[in-house]
Amino acid sequence: MEENKKLAIVEDTVKYCLFLIPDEPRDPEKHKEILQKYIERIMIQFAPVLVPYIWQNQSFNLKYKPGKRDVPAHMFGVTKFGDNIEDEWFIVYVVKQITKEFPELVARIEDNDGEFLLIEAADFLPKWLDPDNSTNRVFFHHGELCIIPAPRKPGAASWLPTTPPTIPQALNIISTHSEKILASESIRAAVNRRIRGYPEKIQASLHQAHCFLPAGIVAVLKQRPRLVAAGVQAFYLRDPVDLRACRIFKIFLPETRIMTSVTFTKCLYAQLVQQRFVPDRRSGYKLPPPSHPQYRAHELGMKLAHGFEILCSKCSPHFSDSKKSLMTNSPLWAGFLESLKKNDYFKGLIEGSAQYQERLEMAKNYFQFSVNQPESSLAMSPGEEILTLLQTIPFDIEELKKEEANLPPEDDDQWLDLSPHQLDQLLQEAAGKKEPEPISKGEKENYDLTQVSESMRAFISKVSTHKGAELPREPSEAPITFDADSFLNYFDKILGPRPHESDSDDLDEDDFECLESDDDLDLETQEPGEEASVKGTLDDLQSYMAQMDQELAHTSVGKSFTTQKQMEALSQTTNNNSDEEDSGAGESIMTPVDVDLNLVSNILESYSSQAGLAGPASNLLQSMGVQLPDNTDHRPTSKPTKD
Repeated sequence: MEENKKLAIVEDTVKYCLFLIPDEPRDPEKHKEILQKYIERIMIQFAPVLVPYIWQNQSFNLKYKPGKRDVPAHMFGVTKFGDNIEDEWFIVYVVKQITKEFPELVARIEDNDGEFLLIEAADFLPKWLDPDNSTNRVFFHHGELCIIPAPRKPGAASWLPTTPPTIPQALNIISTHSEKILASESIRAAVNRRIRGYPEKIQASLHQAHCFLPAGIVAVLKQRPRLVAAGVQAFYLRDPVDLRACRIFKIFLPETRIMTSVTFTKCLYAQLVQQRFVPDRRSGYKLPPPSHPQYRAHELGMKLAHGFEILCSKCSPHFSDSKKSLMTNSPLWAGFLESLKKNDYFKGLIEGSAQYQERLEMAKNYFQFSVNQPESSLAMSPGEEILTLLQTIPFDIEELKKEEANLPPEDDDQWLDLSPHQLDQLLQEAAGKKEPEPISKGEKENYDLTQVSESMRAFISKVSTHKGAELPREPSEAPITFDADSFLNYFDKILGPRPHESDSDDLDEDDFECLESDDDLDLETQEPGEEASVKGTLDDLQSYMAQMDQELAHTSVGKSFTTQKQMEALSQTTNNNSDEEDSGAGESIMTPVDVDLNLVSNILESYSSQAGLAGPASNLLQSMGVQLPDNTDHRPTSKPTKD
């Protein structure tokens, strides 16, 4: 096995397909030509939002894919988005907009998890829809999410197949019954909430930071800002073999470092900041003490320089010169450039200015790799692209140093250290919920703790399955229900077969729950043998429970619970003699445990011990829609001990 062979890692990937409807029979070559024209139009029309975007791993791309079996020829793309989930949702936005701008196109999109759009809207899906029958049902058409339904009854709707449709069937349904397959408003709202704010949201996902970098990297990033992602990933995913190239730097020498401003995505910035790394002494990259005001800039620059050196070390010293030529002599280039100008890509910059040239170089690069689509054999790796730029673009270190005095300010990175409250707020926003309003002072003083016990009772009353337990998020809207038949069926499984036609109408509720006596049972309608069987079963159960009580009475287990007797003693103000007589008489009788009081006191103790952080008590209560006021009692939570 080769020494530098790495373990295969399954990367997070999103796949997207665009079909042309109606799917009429066409000459394959003619159909291919039509789809390739669509690819060019799409990539040119959406260039203004795609060109400046910094992708985590791979960019949005489209290529022609010939038909195979039941899948007709279509436009296909795949993007590895790695750790940055925002790349995936930005692609959802782009695909949605494509179907809006080109109504004759229908789009499907999925990732490693399958139909992730349905996962996002899981709380609003119809009961019949599950992973087993969702294949080829979810599409974008006219900029809206569509779900092809299943017929409620066989033959109820002749145009709906009884099994998951094939792609041709789905395309035919969409073209003929588009108004009947629109997803419900709540499902569409859940997906739209996730992509709300694009394309303006792109700017909010960026982070500018000062970095002390070699001049060569500064020059490269001026031409190709997106290459910062490749540099960060190379450092972030480094292995011991990669670091051999960084013992002694051959390309990005530390002596050429200058201060510059680098634009990251927040994901890339977090990956670079959070990793601890000490450079090799032979590399020449020395860091100032942590107290130095520019320590962070030196550290970021050092890490990024290692990433770029690793990328270049993987290139052959004599890679093909045919890869170095930008194909701007293509007949598509003029139309592409005109489209950029029409969509204000250059932001009013004067043609020929430095900033105009930087954006023009970005556009050329996008055109070469996304629109003109060179063969894979001619595609350059990030390292080859960096080396090509170093050979072709002139840069003056002294001129770059002059720019140090006019660097834009850094962005605040306090978002890396979120407080528990801020994290909860972000999670609430991501789930599409409004953050609960803080409890007022008056509400804190009059807070009703019975809400806690009632919510817990509602939770316990729910029937769980292999899919999990349902949480009663709104206790007031989800009253507790009791199914007597189901309850008795469970008892049958425990106690054995139940005599038929057993009448429980005369059973008092308290007697039924505790089974303290069987005197109230109406046994007149039962046969003598059946009566003896039921009576014997209840006697055995009562005897068993009594024996357990006697055994527990001689242990300290009961002392850990608050009983109803203790609560009555606290509320009574009668004389001591009467209390002593009562306590003496009660010693021989097991006093019942106050379940609600023990439940609430234990939950409050757990909640208090969390000290405002996330924990089991707050998580459970929040899932049931219960918000406790902040703890203002700062006494220790541990129980007092006897002297």
